[in-house]
Amino acid sequence: MKAMIFAAGLGTRLYPLTSSVPKALVKVAGKTLLQRAIEKVSQAGFNEIVINIHHFGDQIIEFLNLNQYFGLNIRISDEREQLLDTGGAIVKAASLLKGTEPFLVYNVDVLSNLDLSRLYDYHVKNGGIATLAVRDRQTSRYLLFDREMRLSGWKNISTGEEKISRRSEAYNVFAFSGIQFIDPAVLDMITETGKFSLIPLYLRLAEAHAIYGFNDTSSLWMDLGKPGQLEEAERLLM
Repeated sequence: MKAMIFAAGLGTRLYPLTSSVPKALVKVAGKTLLQRAIEKVSQAGFNEIVINIHHFGDQIIEFLNLNQYFGLNIRISDEREQLLDTGGAIVKAASLLKGTEPFLVYNVDVLSNLDLSRLYDYHVKNGGIATLAVRDRQTSRYLLFDREMRLSGWKNISTGEEKISRRSEAYNVFAFSGIQFIDPAVLDMITETGKFSLIPLYLRLAEAHAIYGFNDTSSLWMDLGKPGQLEEAERLLM
């Protein structure tokens, strides 16, 4: 089974920690974020892993070499010439992700105890082209789902901006958790090029295709994108 770890981000929210190392190699409780992500997906049975790199990408390659790629089939999607955002990253790595099974996409700065097999089973059962793990938490940008948890829109509560893909009498409002399954068929539906985000792509595809949200109620989920969040995770893990 295949997984992609998004590890190419600039880590601007973690500056100055990321002034000399990539976000993926920032440590929490003695392990880098990348190692924790690799262990999370590999323990769930994903033995073919793609990692995209950009900021200090050579350090990530060196880290993987030093750790003998953790004994896994890990391949690099090199974005050092241009950072492509989440959608562009999928397009860049498409040849490495194609296959007959859904592939997992996992953000390197997410710490979670979500059972990935549950998310996978939910994705397969519903038969959508993608399934996004979402949580009931406070943020400024929300995804909107209908009663069947089909993606129907997006809203920024700070600016009031809203994009509706499918009309519904009522919407369930959730925040994306940075963990998702994507059906390989999506790779052939992408017409966007260059640098772009997955969310606008999903909003376009949701007009004609089923994209589902999975309500993640697991006991642990943290975004480790800020120093204060790293400190909280450090205390929790130690």
